[in-house]
Amino acid sequence: MKKQLLFIFLLMSSITHLVKAQEGALSEKLYRPQIHFTPAKGWMNDPNGLIFSNGIYHIFYQHNPYESVWGPMHWGHATSKDLIHWNQEPIAIYPDSIGTIFSGSAVVDKNNSSGLGKNGKGPLVAIYTQHNMEGEKAGKIDFQTQSISYSNDEGKTWTSYAHNPVIKNPGIKDFRDPKVLWYAPTKKWVLVLAAQNKLFFYTSTNLINWTKASEFGDGIGSHEGVWECPDLFPLSYQGKEYWVLIGNLNPGGPNKGSATQYFIGQFDGKNFKPNSTQIKWADYGPDEYAGVSFSNVNNRRIFMGWMSNWMYAGIVPTINWRSALTLPRTLGLEKVGKEMYLSSSFIYELNIAGKKTTPLSSLKNVQFPSRLHLSKIAAKDFSIQLSNTVGDILVIGYSAKNNEYYIDRTKAGVADFHKDFASYNTAPRISNSKTLSFDLVLDKASAELIADKGLSVMTAIFFSHSPYTSIKVISEDKQMANKIKYTTF
Repeated sequence: MKKQLLFIFLLMSSITHLVKAQEGALSEKLYRPQIHFTPAKGWMNDPNGLIFSNGIYHIFYQHNPYESVWGPMHWGHATSKDLIHWNQEPIAIYPDSIGTIFSGSAVVDKNNSSGLGKNGKGPLVAIYTQHNMEGEKAGKIDFQTQSISYSNDEGKTWTSYAHNPVIKNPGIKDFRDPKVLWYAPTKKWVLVLAAQNKLFFYTSTNLINWTKASEFGDGIGSHEGVWECPDLFPLSYQGKEYWVLIGNLNPGGPNKGSATQYFIGQFDGKNFKPNSTQIKWADYGPDEYAGVSFSNVNNRRIFMGWMSNWMYAGIVPTINWRSALTLPRTLGLEKVGKEMYLSSSFIYELNIAGKKTTPLSSLKNVQFPSRLHLSKIAAKDFSIQLSNTVGDILVIGYSAKNNEYYIDRTKAGVADFHKDFASYNTAPRISNSKTLSFDLVLDKASAELIADKGLSVMTAIFFSHSPYTSIKVISEDKQMANKIKYTTF
């Protein structure tokens, strides 16, 4: 009897492994993005330490290398020369006795203000939150602190600072995600981090000794969730400098769950003062979060976010890996009436990566990845519909009645893993122009829509039962399919 039970157990175990292997192979074929970064295996969430140094773009990211669910956080690492094609690198920063490695940022300490450089050259310095799991389990409040690591070989290897943490917890449960920048007028480093439902600013001359300078967030912005993953950077509009302050929020986004909110105003090295109290979102879709920008890119501000949502990120139907990052976007400013808004556009490297451009009307079957671009059409209803042979349909369009863009994934495919996934998601049309424009990038399991000079942005993931094969346009303009430029990669 024991032998029979053992045989049954082994048989069932083999069947389970076979099913998982088959599911894994299917998810690779159906859902692995082609021009979006994903980890080779395991879990990924927030992009961290985005930095450009000596011709190489580096992304680090929240990573569990052992399973495709959230777990003991490391900093994963990837590099690129063009922001499109990424090389998987060895894990950069591992958990230690202080804690696991949560989100943060990285800078080039070119003047070696930290004294951690070598042979007269400044290092790369990463600053991040360490999360002490034992402290959290014990019921303590101060289990999150800020630490630094440094690299003297262009990010290939990292050394933890011997006297971590560099910022101790003042008694706040959520105290994390430091973003650092150099503020030239005061010749100091500035750090902004999330402290529960607001942001704290610190200053330093050496990246090691930090002094608290101010707080921001009381009575302004959305407070429906915890503030996380801040960013701070200047942008110019018609020759005048403004400062953009990002404070990612979870939950409480415009289409439920996670989202990136921002403020525009002035910064004097210590205090941020917004020029508007209006709540604004960098991306209205359900699947852009923890968005932050690259350090050390002099002529443009490049932004990337995590392409998922905490409502369902850990249960989406990919097996070997979970999550992708958005395509990099160039940020700018646009003014509509008296309000200033953050704008987005796909990086110009995407234009170079495109292989063939034809009118959408000449297309027989949809291909992934692909890009659809249209400029200056009348602001009337239209929809772009993707479908397959098993009845899945994804619809992306504009409603003139509601003056909003939308991504409808209510019938887009697999959705039974979460009650809110099969959703109809909208973004207001902010532009007051009489004509509209859009730029849409489709990958195997994602859609990124940037409309009207980047004022209306939406990102959504989807999981079709089988590949989408058909694409069509529904519009009063019978020539619209001829006007849409369709580019493959």
